[in-house]
Amino acid sequence: MVYLDKHPDVIQWNSEEFFIPYKSPLDKRYHRYYPDFWVKKKNKDGTVETTVIEVKPKAQTAQPIKNEKHPRRFAKQVKTYAVNVRKWEAAKEFCDDRKWKFQILTEDNLF
Repeated sequence: MVYLDKHPDVIQWNSEEFFIPYKSPLDKRYHRYYPDFWVKKKNKDGTVETTVIEVKPKAQTAQPIKNEKHPRRFAKQVKTYAVNVRKWEAAKEFCDDRKWKFQILTEDNLF
């Protein structure tokens, strides 16, 4: 957050200020997804760009690998991944409708 506050190109940002409705693949009901950040920044060419950002551990952004030693852990990882994918699909649609970008950041991007 300090990065966003101090970055000279960032015009405005907020954290978890709005929600995106999505339908869960687990219970088939609608839920609210609150993305981590909304950022409006000025590009070098003077255009303004808005990006919705989700920060997740890298392990939650890839389909889980079956683990025979820990079947319950694997089942939980599968459910988490399925819900995350649906949230991200809804976020992408939401952003596309507004001509915004959607980005998922992991520890690979942050360090």
